[in-house]
Amino acid sequence: MIRKTIRPPSTVPQGEADDEPPDPGLLFQPRPQAEQPVQLPLFRPAPSVLKVVSSEKRSPRTSPQTEQFRKRFYHGIPKALWNDWHWQVGNRIRSLAQLKVMLDLSEAETAALSSTNGQQLPAAITPYYMSLISHSDPDQALRRTMIPTLYERMTSPGEADDPLSEDSQSPVPGLVHRYPDRVLLLVHDFCAAYCRYCTRSRVVGRGKLFPARSRLEAALAYIRSKETIRDVVLSGGDPLLLGDDRLNWILDQLRRIPHVEIIRIGTKVPAVLPQRVTPKLVRMLQHYHPLWMSLHFTHPDECTPEAYKACALLADAGIPMGSQTVLLKGINDSVETMKRLVHHLMRMRVRPYYLYQCDPILGSGHFRTPVERGIEIIRGLRGFTSGYAVPTYVIDTPGGGGKIPVSPEYLQGRQGSDLLLRNFEGKGFRYRDPCPDPPLEAEPADGVPEVPVTAVSSMVSVTPCISV
Repeated sequence: MIRKTIRPPSTVPQGEADDEPPDPGLLFQPRPQAEQPVQLPLFRPAPSVLKVVSSEKRSPRTSPQTEQFRKRFYHGIPKALWNDWHWQVGNRIRSLAQLKVMLDLSEAETAALSSTNGQQLPAAITPYYMSLISHSDPDQALRRTMIPTLYERMTSPGEADDPLSEDSQSPVPGLVHRYPDRVLLLVHDFCAAYCRYCTRSRVVGRGKLFPARSRLEAALAYIRSKETIRDVVLSGGDPLLLGDDRLNWILDQLRRIPHVEIIRIGTKVPAVLPQRVTPKLVRMLQHYHPLWMSLHFTHPDECTPEAYKACALLADAGIPMGSQTVLLKGINDSVETMKRLVHHLMRMRVRPYYLYQCDPILGSGHFRTPVERGIEIIRGLRGFTSGYAVPTYVIDTPGGGGKIPVSPEYLQGRQGSDLLLRNFEGKGFRYRDPCPDPPLEAEPADGVPEVPVTAVSSMVSVTPCISV
């Protein structure tokens, strides 16, 4: 048997694979000595540097406003208990009597809280979030999102109990299947605090959608049966208000389904109950990557030291986070307010994801802005701040049509082979973009006159290429 020796490329003698023979002198060079490792000095940061980057020095544990509120209304509650999320949930402010103690209620607020008719979305606010609400100003942004008013009983044309037709797109109770490759799983109807503009105000806080094993098993069975489903969004209610064991069971069941690639959790916990984000919870969530979170931040006043800490725990665990913000009249509908919010989110390692036009639920007219206002906000962000900080402005269309993006008209039209563009400063530019070559059978014959330049206005889309 003849054994063929195969040398690795580095051992092939010079000249064996060359066209020219090697220089004989090169074949008798002395063997090179082993290279001695170079000892580099270790970098040791100065103690002053370590002090600068210390998180303890960089940000406080809580805001003075929250600390003053705790001492005034919960002076007998130690910090350890205040920071226990179970205590926060168990001591939510829910009644007119409690709110009267903490707020100077307006007539519209008092009337709404005094005459509940059973159909209205209940009120509930954690003590922590109440500490962020103004005691005296009924028009303060966070106060308007949480305290009911009589405006909620005024309905407008186009409003509906279920404007997105989620119920009609639910093959099993608590599961919405609107898009081909993803579903929305409503785990329960319980939230730490109830936003007055909630798109599911017909469901949340009613005590009708429980995290019962039988209902969840039916939803899981449906997901197993549809191999096109690759993305499952947990929502509700707030999934993080489940106990660790129940949430762990749901995530484990989803991870056992081979075609489920992505799991997302929609939550407002980092804004209204940041104490819920514990090291224990984060360690459990880490087992189910790729796991994403869609957070709900509304206003820069929510971006407190506690919220920063909660988001840092999640980000350090490798959980990508995006924020879904609802555009609300008189609350966050200015470029300056939205810019402050998205800058906070970026520092919290949360990507501004969606800016939603407020859904037309019953009694939401006082929250909705004209769509043009949302476009103005995007126009005021694009180019004036980081691209990562600019969310996509969308309308979740009534009737279950899904999200449709709406944006300023940066593309003005076409003139011949040029696209007409407008930048963030309003300046016009051209970009050469020739029309595709026409098919051979449609080539213009000699003598055919040139197609005239198409006139375009500032608010039309691209004029299609024309061949004759």
